[in-house]
Amino acid sequence: MKKMILTGVTALALFTGGVIGSGSIGSSVEAAQAALKFKDVPSTHWAAAAINAAVEQGFFQGYADGTFKPSSPVTKAEMASILGRLTDQPNAAKQETNNFTDVPEWAKSGVSAAIAKGFISPANYNGKLDAKASLTRGEMATWLAQGLTVVDSDYKQALSDVTNTVIPAKEYFTGKLASNQKNAVAVALGTGLMSVANDKNFGTDRTTTRAEVAVLIARYTSVAKTKPADFQGLNELRAVGLTGTNLSIIAPQYKKTTKNKFLDSYDYSKVTDNFSEVRNKELVTVTNYADVKVKNWIIINPYVTGLNRSIYYPVFVDEKEKLIRGSYHSFVEFELKIIKSMSQLQAGSLLQSPSINALKSPNSVSFSEYAAPHINSSLDNKGIFHVKNPTYWAKGLLHFDKDLTTQVKLITKEGTDFNVTAN
Repeated sequence: MKKMILTGVTALALFTGGVIGSGSIGSSVEAAQAALKFKDVPSTHWAAAAINAAVEQGFFQGYADGTFKPSSPVTKAEMASILGRLTDQPNAAKQETNNFTDVPEWAKSGVSAAIAKGFISPANYNGKLDAKASLTRGEMATWLAQGLTVVDSDYKQALSDVTNTVIPAKEYFTGKLASNQKNAVAVALGTGLMSVANDKNFGTDRTTTRAEVAVLIARYTSVAKTKPADFQGLNELRAVGLTGTNLSIIAPQYKKTTKNKFLDSYDYSKVTDNFSEVRNKELVTVTNYADVKVKNWIIINPYVTGLNRSIYYPVFVDEKEKLIRGSYHSFVEFELKIIKSMSQLQAGSLLQSPSINALKSPNSVSFSEYAAPHINSSLDNKGIFHVKNPTYWAKGLLHFDKDLTTQVKLITKEGTDFNVTAN
């Protein structure tokens, strides 16, 4: 595949100093581009390499004073014009009309090209792009995700698959992630296109900077060449969205418990390894303190690093945290409906499973930074639930050691038996 580049010299004027769209390119700016050195972009800058590459390829220019202004925001019109000039981005099968009434003259062709290539859907707007406004990270994620759906139809399927997933960003856990951007944010995170900031927020409302765009150009080019199935993080997000768990991705050794493990009189047709069949269903409990539902079940292997590490690792687990006897982390999102009253200890007796246990929430620093719902928020100072219908994340262990309990089972009140065992 050819490198994605801007097709016209006129596009270089988009990011010069001075008036955007004036079309003038001063000799001092050309000199700054040729040198690929900017006073405000030292070699230690996190995006230095990407900025230099983007300038070299013609996506950006520096300013006449020898600066790049990496932290300056990028407008929607500017970004649309860059995306519209990605030469290897195919046109969308369904062509929409550029009916925006607020796009400046210099950007009209670029916006139209971005629409043709599927990055922008005018149907999502009300006749106005707000072209001169700074592009937010949330809208950037939407544009890039929509572009990927044109490159490969499986990205379109991925956007649908993640509708009910757990997103590893603080806004998701605090309920501040807009529903119309959630799926795109999931795909952006799952492919590595974008990431959360140091404060663990994705920052959907934050503006997109020139430095970020320089990085995103290179990342988009790379992601567009890669099949969705080749991204483990995206596979996890899709699995959780569709079934409620990433078990098959992180611990594929866990399989449906074989028939010979049950009494001959047991109705094996009710046994399943499809977690979606018990997700959000009322479960049979050992004790009757509360009605119990499991919303999501996240498994993390703490012994791998790099791309093999779960996309959820940073949310739940601190670095170098070790477990006993080769166990994996098991994190469960519970939804309880307390019948009369219940203590924290009694919550732990509801299912009596080492893997799926409502007793306590993660106590890692990471978990607190992401602000995911914790059991302590529902307890009084005596350990009694003061919230009648709490929802929170709890922790357990997924065992592989045959001397320990490896079987995981949940039975719904309708009789479905989710039953898996490590092989």
